[in-house]
Amino acid sequence: MIVSSGRLGPSLRKALMVLHIVTSVGWLALMLCLLALGAVALATEDADTLRTAYRTMPLLGDPLILPLSLLSLLTGLVLALGTPWGLFRFQWVTVKFWLTLAAATASVFQLTARLHEAGDVVARHPTGSIAAMHLGFTRYNLVIVPTLALTVYVVNVALSVVKPSGRRRSWADRAGARRGRRSG
Repeated sequence: MIVSSGRLGPSLRKALMVLHIVTSVGWLALMLCLLALGAVALATEDADTLRTAYRTMPLLGDPLILPLSLLSLLTGLVLALGTPWGLFRFQWVTVKFWLTLAAATASVFQLTARLHEAGDVVARHPTGSIAAMHLGFTRYNLVIVPTLALTVYVVNVALSVVKPSGRRRSWADRAGARRGRRSG
């Protein structure tokens, strides 16, 4: 059975879990690649090496950022809603959801823009020194942003593996606790 009483059936749950893990690992691997290219571009003194790294980054990011980030987010959401874990029942699931939503939003809107910014700069300066490109903070952004993204992904992996205890209290539990403090 695919879905029973609001829960995913075992076959669908396993298929979604595989898709979730594959897309999440792919997203993490993409960030590792972008970080490696950004670090090479930051560390190099050779303008051609920098140009090659910056031309490569959008080639990786354009076809992969949107599908990997959205599939990771959506499969995680379906798994949370279709299993006993729930989306807001356990703190670690809730934290993981918000971190993934923030990372997906930042990846789609900010990281993609930074990759295109770097590609545009090297396209406008096909020759000449690194200093002549006037890159400003771009060189650092292309190391900082993937590093922050990787940090979020590692936290998500740790949350998924450790599953720290901490069931979220329901509204009824909170209201009862407030009533108990007032009457006591």
